[in-house]
Amino acid sequence: SDLKVKTFYENTFGTVGIAFPKNDETFEVIEITTYRSETTYSDGRHPDKVVWSKTIEEDLKRRDFTVNSIAISLKNRSEYEILDMFEGKNDLKMKIIRAVGNSRERFNEDALRMMRAIRLSTTLGNDWIIEKETEKAIKENSQLLERISKERLRDEIIKIINSPNAAVGIESLRKNGLLKYIIPELEEGYEVGQNKHHIYSCYRHNLESLNYAAQKGFNFHVKLAALLHDIGKPATKRGDGPSATFYNHEIVGAKMTEKILNRLKFPKKDVIKITALVRYHLFYYNVDEVGESSVRRLIKNIGLENVEDLLELRMADRIGSGCPKAEPYELRHLKYMIEKVSKDPVSAKM
Repeated sequence: SDLKVKTFYENTFGTVGIAFPKNDETFEVIEITTYRSETTYSDGRHPDKVVWSKTIEEDLKRRDFTVNSIAISLKNRSEYEILDMFEGKNDLKMKIIRAVGNSRERFNEDALRMMRAIRLSTTLGNDWIIEKETEKAIKENSQLLERISKERLRDEIIKIINSPNAAVGIESLRKNGLLKYIIPELEEGYEVGQNKHHIYSCYRHNLESLNYAAQKGFNFHVKLAALLHDIGKPATKRGDGPSATFYNHEIVGAKMTEKILNRLKFPKKDVIKITALVRYHLFYYNVDEVGESSVRRLIKNIGLENVEDLLELRMADRIGSGCPKAEPYELRHLKYMIEKVSKDPVSAKM
């Protein structure tokens, strides 16, 4: 009562969220969950029935990974006991993601756990690995991901994209057979060659662009746009070798991006912004050829609030193409021009 805590939420799975005030305006929510022992998962997503258990041991058996199956019992303020039935402490030390018990049973209970395994190994750092049998079970059961709601897939993708190792995570999804159930359009560019302006395949170029954006700490919109910006190239490719062309791939890619983001239930404002970045990422700018009117037109198309994101996307695109410099003189000059004309009326409203 001294902390003025309050129940934040409760659900049918026995979890209660308790809100502790951090300051006058914000709370930190601590989840308190009763011991549970779940029955079968007919839909591969939710337990058919939740049975309350009497022991912590029964509860820990239904957890996803060993590192998440460690319990602590507080005897008093200074004494405690750690319960580690599945050697989770050792896996923490060795930096291993391992399913609790039979990995195939765990993934049949909730197929999203396969994606969570990859997300955890991605976000925790490059030195974390997925245990061999657990990874084998992911590859053998990847089709179970079709049972999972798009909203849950979206939430895991967001966490992967927001990791500094985002590109590694996306590639891990592909290698383990999960990407085709999330963003199959990305796989269409796998081993699809480009032309003399690129040293990587379409898929690899998208990953390299994402990697640069993630390493630079660009915002989520730029990072996801970097991953999707050339997704229209396989559909628009004409010819092969150094002279291959991809005319209008930015237009086709923008339509594909909009479809992908809507399918994954992204908020409308995110769909609009990321789609616009993909649509206009191929803007042309040459210091000696493009004047103020062209710059004003670019600002009008993308929106002044999105200009900086568009420039960062172009930097990621350049590095992803194998260019040595992310921001050449042309881009620096464009920044100067944008600042110069940014207060000009570029729309009827202005």
